[in-house]
Amino acid sequence: MARPNKNRMVGFNPNVSYFKPMGIPTGRLEEVILTVDECEAVRLADFLDMSQEDAGREMGVSRSTFGRIIQRARKTLADALINGRAIRIEGGQYQYVAESWIFFCDYCHHQWEPPPGNKRPVDCPECRCEKINRV
Repeated sequence: MARPNKNRMVGFNPNVSYFKPMGIPTGRLEEVILTVDECEAVRLADFLDMSQEDAGREMGVSRSTFGRIIQRARKTLADALINGRAIRIEGGQYQYVAESWIFFCDYCHHQWEPPPGNKRPVDCPECRCEKINRV
C-alpha cells in the first residue's frame, strides 16, 4: 500500500481559476485540471525562478517530489496550449500558508517587502547589492 501524500504548502491563492482559448464557446471546449499545488509549483519554479530544492522546501516536500509536481504541471499546461483546451485550477493535496516575503540585504541591512505578485528581487533597492536573503 502506498504512503498517503503530504499536504503541499501553498503561499498563493490564484485570483483566476479558469482560462480558455479565445473564440471557442465554453460548451465546446475540453478541459484540463491544474491542481492548486501544481499551480504553486509553476509559480515558484517558472515565475519566481526558484531552484527545485528551494521550491520544494517552500512547499514542504522533497526536491524529487517537487520535480514530479512541476513535471505534471508543465505537461498539463502544454496539453492545454497545444490542443486548445481550457485550464481549470482546482483540487490537489495542499494547505494554504501565510507568505512571508520580507527581504534583507547582507550589505546595508535594509529590509523590505516587495509588492504582491512580483518576482523575487535580484538586488537591494537601497544599495543595489545582490546579496539579499528572504527573512
